[in-house]
Amino acid sequence: MQIIATDKAPQAIGPYSQAILVDGTLYSSGQIALTPEGELVEGDVAVQTRQVLSNLSAVLSEAGGSLNNVVKTTIFLADMEDFATVNDVYAEFFGTHRPARSTVAVKTLPKNVKVEIDCIARIGA
Repeated sequence: MQIIATDKAPQAIGPYSQAILVDGTLYSSGQIALTPEGELVEGDVAVQTRQVLSNLSAVLSEAGGSLNNVVKTTIFLADMEDFATVNDVYAEFFGTHRPARSTVAVKTLPKNVKVEIDCIARIGA
């Protein structure tokens, strides 16, 4: 088991890791709209989703992968009305790659952000 940590994504704000790599499978923690310096990104859900996916990309890169290695994501939305906008930004980042995905609405997210995303990826396989 390898702990994945990069300064190109925000540090964990609790007792957890940015990601764990086990036997070629990466399990990321949820990323929210924080800059690598830990500052909350203000703006609409599109702006926040871009930051979230940039953070996930940085974590994957640190592990030797990319978004193309993602096999599953989970998207947590504070408001399901944002689904279409998040989908559009998600498509910008993933292109023709189509990992499995779940999207759920939740009552609140850390720091009252609009979106959180985590992933599972195969690295080096």
